[in-house]
Amino acid sequence: MFTTKANKIFQDVIAKYHIINTVDQPFTNAYAESDLLEHLLYRKCWIDTVQWHYEDIIRDPQIDPVAALTLKRKIDASNQDRTDMVEYIDSYFLEKYKDVKVKDGATINTESPAWGVDRLSILALKVYHMNEEAMRTDASDTHRTACQTKLDILLEQRVDLSTAIDTLLTDIEKGDKYMKVYKQMKMYNDDELNPVLRGQK
Repeated sequence: MFTTKANKIFQDVIAKYHIINTVDQPFTNAYAESDLLEHLLYRKCWIDTVQWHYEDIIRDPQIDPVAALTLKRKIDASNQDRTDMVEYIDSYFLEKYKDVKVKDGATINTESPAWGVDRLSILALKVYHMNEEAMRTDASDTHRTACQTKLDILLEQRVDLSTAIDTLLTDIEKGDKYMKVYKQMKMYNDDELNPVLRGQK
C-alpha cells in the first residue's frame, strides 16, 4: 500500500532530523530524483519537521522581537515550500493516473491525495512528539498517562487516515473517482495581490 511506504519514509525523516535536532542543519534527501515519489515524500516531511520546530521556537515568550520577525519570515517561506510540495505530489499522481478511463458517475474527493499526504506527514510528527511526552522520565505519572491516551488516539487516526488515502488512490486507479489539482493561489506573498506589498513598490 502507498501509505505503508509513506509512513515509513516520514518516520525515517523525523528520526534523521532528531539526530542533530536543530532547524539549521543541512538537508540531504535520502532518495534520488529518479525515485520521484520517495524523493518528494522525504522532502515534504523534512519541510514539515523543520517548520514544527520553528513553531516551537517562535512561541518562546522571551524571544527577541527581531529574531521573531526573522523566524516569521522563515515560517512564511516554509509554508510556501510545503504548499509547493503538495502540488508536486499531486502532479505525480495526475501523471500516474492520466490514462485511467473515468467511469460515468465518478466523483471527486473533498481533498486531493497529496493534501491527505500532508495530513499524514503532520500526524507522523504528532505521534513522534506525543510518544516523547508519554515516555518523559521527568514528567509526572499523570502527564505520561494523559499523553499515552492521546498517543493511542493519534495512532488510531493514522490507521484511519492511511486507509482513507489508500482507498482514494485505489478508487482513482479504478476510475471510480477522479482528481484535479487546484493551485493554492496564495495572495499574501504576491506584491501585486497583497495591498501592503503593492503599496511599497
